[in-house]
This record gives sequence, C-alpha cells and structure tokens, in this order.
Amino acid sequence: MEPNKDPKELNVADFAMVFEDLTRMIIRLPSIEKLSFTTLSVLHTLSRKSPMRLTELTASEQVTQSGMTQLVTRLERDGLVERRPDPSDGRVVQVHITAKGTHVIDSRRSERIDHLSKFMEGLAPEEKQAIAAAIPALRRVVEIGTDS
Repeated sequence: MEPNKDPKELNVADFAMVFEDLTRMIIRLPSIEKLSFTTLSVLHTLSRKSPMRLTELTASEQVTQSGMTQLVTRLERDGLVERRPDPSDGRVVQVHITAKGTHVIDSRRSERIDHLSKFMEGLAPEEKQAIAAAIPALRRVVEIGTDS
C-alpha cells in the first residue's frame, strides 16, 4: 500500500498501518513483569472498568467463556483480581482488579513512558508538537470506538 503524499489529508490506511506498528512496538517493549498479552489486556480493561461481569469481560476481550474463566481463575490465584457476588444479583459474579493488579498495570505504563520518552528525544520540536496536537483527536477516536 502506497503512503499518502499529502500530509494534510487523513489517509485511514496510513493511520492503521502506523498504529499497528506502534502498537506492536509498545507491546514488545522490555518489561520486568512477563505476562501474556491476554492477561495484560484483561488487567488493563479492569483497570479502566472494574468491576465487570465475567460475561462482559469475555465479550470485551473476545475470548471464549471457558478461556476467560480459566484466565480469571489464574489471575485470582496470583492475587491480581478477585471475584465477588454482584450486589444487584447474587447469582452473578463480578471480577474486580486488586491493588496488586493495578500495580502491574501502573508499573508497565511507567516503563512504557520511560522507553517512549527516550524515543521522543529523537524527534524534532515540530514533530513533538504535531503529536501533542493529535492527542485530543486520538482520544476522540478511542471514545468513538469504545462507544460502538
């Protein structure tokens, strides 16, 4: 696919390709905590939306119900999440992130910030400004994608 020649015109294919590369790079940054992508995704989701019903978490993470049950069991055993009855329906279980689980997400984010800060040092001031100017629009893309 050929890149867009006009820097003022949004090319969604260019956007997708750059974000795929950026995401892959960020996921692969070295980390002290060695956890699977699915484990980190579940913890990250819970860090933003805890508590969640197991069925909501399964749908959000796009895994099977049995796979999510097994993962939550391991995370619970490791002290990263806990299951509690839903206060509005005792038959339903909610998954809550624990302080230890939150610490994992926070420490990984801090490590990513450190790595990315070093990469950003290689940018020209106008490139840094362009990224800063794009952040509100990128947040809005996330909001729209989350609401869909």
